[in-house]
Amino acid sequence: MKKLHVSMATKRAVNGYLFILPWFVGFALFYIRSLYMTVQFSLNELTVLPAGGYELDFVGLGNYITAFTGHGTFKQTLVTSLSNMIIDVPLIIFFSLFVAMLLNRKMKCRGLVRAIFFLPVLMNSEAIAGTLDYAAQMMAGGLSGTSAEMAEAASSGAAVNMQYFIALFGEIALPTSVLDYVVGAVSRISDIIQASGVQIVLFIAALQSITPSMYEVAKIEGATGYETFWKVTFPMVMPHIITNTIYTIVDAFSQSEVVNLAYTTAFTESNYGLSSAFSVISSVITCAILALVVYFISKRTFYYN
Repeated sequence: MKKLHVSMATKRAVNGYLFILPWFVGFALFYIRSLYMTVQFSLNELTVLPAGGYELDFVGLGNYITAFTGHGTFKQTLVTSLSNMIIDVPLIIFFSLFVAMLLNRKMKCRGLVRAIFFLPVLMNSEAIAGTLDYAAQMMAGGLSGTSAEMAEAASSGAAVNMQYFIALFGEIALPTSVLDYVVGAVSRISDIIQASGVQIVLFIAALQSITPSMYEVAKIEGATGYETFWKVTFPMVMPHIITNTIYTIVDAFSQSEVVNLAYTTAFTESNYGLSSAFSVISSVITCAILALVVYFISKRTFYYN
């Protein structure tokens, strides 16, 4: 009997499908029904019956029209949430890569330092985020201080003198739009640190997977640290940038104000149809953003074996 020849690429593909099979089964059994019911509720007026259960009264696109023309805060909340997402995602990605490169260097108690940077994800603490903000600046060589100063930074949430940064960047004649972005980034530093724990771990794994011989070749060729980053490090972590970007967008969406508005509309105001419309609209827009981001990044991504 002739043996079936299976290529290595096919074996890897099968392993990949087996890896995501549990997620796909869970998605098919539980999540698809929830999506269907959300869309169904958004097209109806839902009334909870006193004896239990609910009754649907079909209104078509009425809830969607109300969301954009009749509701007082939905459009503003949606735009604000999307604006914050667009601003925060690049900051989180670049900050995570920067910290991952610092934590990937050889140092004493490297494992402990990495664990500390992951604490905000577990505890969601402003004080911890403030301490890590101060520690990150010290690791970068920008600050030095005593433990008392670090404690003070933690207790104050690492408050930043915004006027100092405005004056600093204003002196180098940055455009107003760029200056506003920089100032916004500085004011969001605690939130950025809290949202970067998982991304830092993934970037560390990506950096450790890079073959050391590539850096040795770059050094022999006389490449500077700047050139090594853009020619070796950055292309090799690009696939993980896609993964982290998807995770960051989904995480930002799940914690956005528009999600809180949908929750309040459903369980405080008992307007389940309008709440479902909010959820559908924001989910579709987020999926569109994901598709565009993945498309543009994938075109510039280098995949290696």
